[in-house]
Amino acid sequence: MYVAIAIMTLLTVAAAAYLFAHMAPGRLVFSAEPDRPHPFGYRMSWLAIRTRDTGAVIERLGLQAPEVANWKSGLGAVYDSHIGGSRIFVSPPVNGWTFVVGPALPGPMGRRFVDKCVPLLLDLGQTFVEVQFFSNHAELDYFGWARVIEGRLVRAFAINDEGVIWNRGKPTKEEKAMGLKLFEVRGVRGRKGDAGGEILLYPTDQHIMQLAAKWSTDPTSLAAVPASPANGVIAFAPAHWRTERLAKAA
Repeated sequence: MYVAIAIMTLLTVAAAAYLFAHMAPGRLVFSAEPDRPHPFGYRMSWLAIRTRDTGAVIERLGLQAPEVANWKSGLGAVYDSHIGGSRIFVSPPVNGWTFVVGPALPGPMGRRFVDKCVPLLLDLGQTFVEVQFFSNHAELDYFGWARVIEGRLVRAFAINDEGVIWNRGKPTKEEKAMGLKLFEVRGVRGRKGDAGGEILLYPTDQHIMQLAAKWSTDPTSLAAVPASPANGVIAFAPAHWRTERLAKAA
């Protein structure tokens, strides 16, 4: 099943890349022909926001130069290696959830960087009853998830090739239900003054999708969700979302 979903995602990206390559230089045209939900989730970051008000999401995020785009062209844009790093796709609502998709979303980067993810989630939590964050980049050993309910951060976890970089709140019952048996061992990290080391357990793509399914919706399963054709919005991410290193103490 996961192979088939990955192939569908790649076909969406390939089709969008073909269209971009054959457009006039400097001009991008996103399809506004309504279509049904397309799957995503691999090599991507996204928000799941409990709301049907796409306009309110765009306004609260402060997205710039929004344009109408259907699922195929919107997801194709954020997956594109040339333009995806600066754009965000806001989906039409599916089963009461609106998805905000794109690598430009701020995510946890570790202690050397300004945390722009938690402030964004808490700000969204002032307007929307529930906000979820997911980041799934297996090729970078980078995985993360967070959940804000009624304005309160109840859980935030992220890990990259350096180890755990984000761990706030207690593991949720959904995380505990997944267990550790499917987690992959990446190696042993040595510790000073210790002859041994600690085993590093990393989540997998499947963990991210399983958790998303339990909290809201598995985005790789969207093609099977009954939904009418609709359009979303493609827009530029705000400049203040860009990664920023912490200033060194004098």
